[in-house]
Amino acid sequence: MTETFSRPRTLPRLHQAAPAPLSTLRGAALYIGALLGPGLLLLPGLAAAEAGPASVFAWTGLLLLSALFALVFAALGRTVPSASGVTGYVTAGLGERAGRAAGWMFLAGVVAGAPVVCLIGAGYLTEVTGGGQLARAGAAALLLLVVLALAACGLRTGSTAQLLLVGLLSTVVGVAVVGSAHAARSANWTPFAPHGWLAVGHAAATLMLSFVGWEAVAPLTTRFADPARQLTRVVLIALAVTSVLYLGLAFAVIGVLGRGAGTLVPLAALLRSAVGPAGTAGAAVAAVVLTLGTTNAYINGAAAMAGALSGPRAGLAPRPTPRLFTAIAASGLLLITLYGLGLANPATLVAVPTTLFLAVYLGCLAAAARVLRGPARWAAMPAGVAVLAMLCYCGWALAVPAVVAAAAFLLSPAPAPARPPDSPCGDAGGQR
Repeated sequence: MTETFSRPRTLPRLHQAAPAPLSTLRGAALYIGALLGPGLLLLPGLAAAEAGPASVFAWTGLLLLSALFALVFAALGRTVPSASGVTGYVTAGLGERAGRAAGWMFLAGVVAGAPVVCLIGAGYLTEVTGGGQLARAGAAALLLLVVLALAACGLRTGSTAQLLLVGLLSTVVGVAVVGSAHAARSANWTPFAPHGWLAVGHAAATLMLSFVGWEAVAPLTTRFADPARQLTRVVLIALAVTSVLYLGLAFAVIGVLGRGAGTLVPLAALLRSAVGPAGTAGAAVAAVVLTLGTTNAYINGAAAMAGALSGPRAGLAPRPTPRLFTAIAASGLLLITLYGLGLANPATLVAVPTTLFLAVYLGCLAAAARVLRGPARWAAMPAGVAVLAMLCYCGWALAVPAVVAAAAFLLSPAPAPARPPDSPCGDAGGQR
């Protein structure tokens, strides 16, 4: 969630214009920006709570899977150039109704992800100000309303702002990991798998929210002057940077925090160890800035997807509408209220957008296996199996994409039958 949160992870605006060709470094920065997001402020703690030190295997496995995603979505971006992103990819391989279902699931994931991001920021804020679960819920609701008001005034998070936010997150993570290394203890790695090895699968399903984003930057493949040469370098740079940040944070959370690794604010705890009490305040400031920027991107990403699904007129960029604001506010405040009342925990809330994005990825990979050829097609097959395996760990949350997909299938108009070619003798019917 940078599609990215972003993811996520929400960069559909990047392919609406026709700018100059991308350089390798700029392209790599945009790819990294799509993958990194404020989920890193929360997910390492949730994964550690679910699988203990063995959660590092979930991080490693997902990084390997991310390489397959990169290969598949880069090929989709070249083979199926589509401004509608996942909708176009799934439509090309599985048909129009499946494509619309994927689009609506992606839109639902974006809308469900916005309150999760706000709760992440609120958790770091209340770590400084104090307060319990109700205080965090109140702060999250306030952050959501603030960002909706900013979006209503026309504020949009552009690609440059996205990259600045990613730079901020990368810097904070780097300071936390390097600065807290002195407090790492080998004893914190035992027992290694306190909840059994199957818990690694649960941790992987939770962490998947930090690995979506390849679908958002797939259309960028057409903007490289020399895609065959540049794409390889861009993907390698993006994978290297995200691997260092993800694995560094995963190892630091386990090695430094030990039994306290399951905290909802792991980065604040690491920064406290790195720079003292000021680290908590620094983490709170960074979390709030990331929350506002990323949630704004979520809203604009939702507008772009909603516009693609409703068929906007050519040349007009979709904008957030009052109906969309109402949907995001209503669903977001409902989820935040459930959390505040103790009826939903962070892991539950994260499960909803994660499961939706997993379902979307499964559709994209199935479509890729049909429309692609060569190495990308072979990469789509094991990647699809891995995504299906993670979906099996999602439990009750599977009902959400199932309901969205069913509604999309039922409400989508039937594809128009293909018209026969006109007869050279007059009408299609061959009248003489």
